[in-house]
Amino acid sequence: MKQKILSMIALVLLSVGLNAQQSYAPFLKTMGQSKTIEVLSHEIAASLSSKGFEIIGEYNPMQSDNLLVLCFTRKDLQETSLSFEDRGALASVLKIGLQKVDDKVVVSLQNPMYMFYAYFRGDIEKQKTNLSLIDADAKSALVQLYGELSSFGGQLTVEKLQNYHYKVMMPYFDDPNKLESYDSFEEGLAYIQEKLRASSKLEKVYVEVFSKEKVAVFGIGLKDIEKGESRFLPIIGDSHLAAMPYEIILQGNEATMLAGKYRIALYWPELTMGTFMKIMSTPGDIEDAFKEITEK
Repeated sequence: MKQKILSMIALVLLSVGLNAQQSYAPFLKTMGQSKTIEVLSHEIAASLSSKGFEIIGEYNPMQSDNLLVLCFTRKDLQETSLSFEDRGALASVLKIGLQKVDDKVVVSLQNPMYMFYAYFRGDIEKQKTNLSLIDADAKSALVQLYGELSSFGGQLTVEKLQNYHYKVMMPYFDDPNKLESYDSFEEGLAYIQEKLRASSKLEKVYVEVFSKEKVAVFGIGLKDIEKGESRFLPIIGDSHLAAMPYEIILQGNEATMLAGKYRIALYWPELTMGTFMKIMSTPGDIEDAFKEITEK
């Protein structure tokens, strides 16, 4: 009996070890498609709908007609994400990018499990079954249209994703930038929405409001020509456009954002330090832009 128990423990430990070494890429893509971005976006919307997903926002990064991001979610994804208290709702929206390259359009998907492991970290196991189903459905929505997907953008193991930071002394997921505190959730929601509407440098792509949980997520395009997406995406790679838009999360009465040195590095994990230094001001520029619509 004792030997049997020891064998079971060994199998469990082996399984955990193998899982920790499994690798994921931040993005998956199709082969180039000989259709327009407009036609493809309609096809994708219909396919996502057949899987129960809903597109809640879309926009053109860098205000470019050659780039389009579709932001989509599903009720079970929202509910599952909200069960994680530490900014879990940031994972409630998935993204698909469409990029025209020469005479073809490449369709890319932000890899759901890559994000889930990074954002939910060690707590992911309590919702692993639900998250795996969401992951499979999001991928199949593209596969049934365009065939198999290939990974790109680098590879990180589960262990590294769950403890991700770019370099020593760089921030982790749980080192967010604090933007503002309000007297109430309702005050913060109304204030941010009004300031975002009036901004000429930021674009509201989507807003999710979960009144019962007092959580709101804002997907925000960075339109500033000198300090926004037009500044940093061409340097670090606009093929990763499905990492956009950037988010603010309001939980209770506190508005925060993931630190740029964490979030940018997470979705561009192959960046060299030399390239990162070329956008050295970008994390601070994004934080400053978000403070303009959050600070009272």
